[in-house]
Amino acid sequence: MEHILATVRAFTGALVVVPEPGGDFPELAWGDAFFYYAPDGRMPRHVQPYGTVVTKDLPGDAASDLDPPGRWRVNIHVGRTTFRDLTGEEPRGLVRTRDFMVTDSVLPHPVYGALGWVCVVNPGDRTGELVVELLRGAHGDALARLARRDEQGG
Repeated sequence: MEHILATVRAFTGALVVVPEPGGDFPELAWGDAFFYYAPDGRMPRHVQPYGTVVTKDLPGDAASDLDPPGRWRVNIHVGRTTFRDLTGEEPRGLVRTRDFMVTDSVLPHPVYGALGWVCVVNPGDRTGELVVELLRGAHGDALARLARRDEQGG
């Protein structure tokens, strides 16, 4: 997990937020990580992260069984085209059942798959490089979205 965090921190304009006890974030977020394109170093308002690392089961999101020690999941917004290339399905048309507890395999996100998110539990030899590539692409997409908003005066 530290390799993923360090890699994303090295992306130009990246902000990696890791909430800790005593901060402004709810306890539910403590220990997880949220990835933003934020060249000014401040967490953007009204913008969702393009990637996250989750270290525990969350209400409504326990299919990956992240509570046992050593389990964690990286989640990446990849968009419709990349999602289809990776899963063979349309994000809003998911029909196959999957074992979301499997490790080192790219899967639709168990909750946000329909929105173009994929996930990998404990990336390893099979998926480690791909995860970094997908995060780099999601970072670039976030930069492009910000540029479009700026051009439109928003």
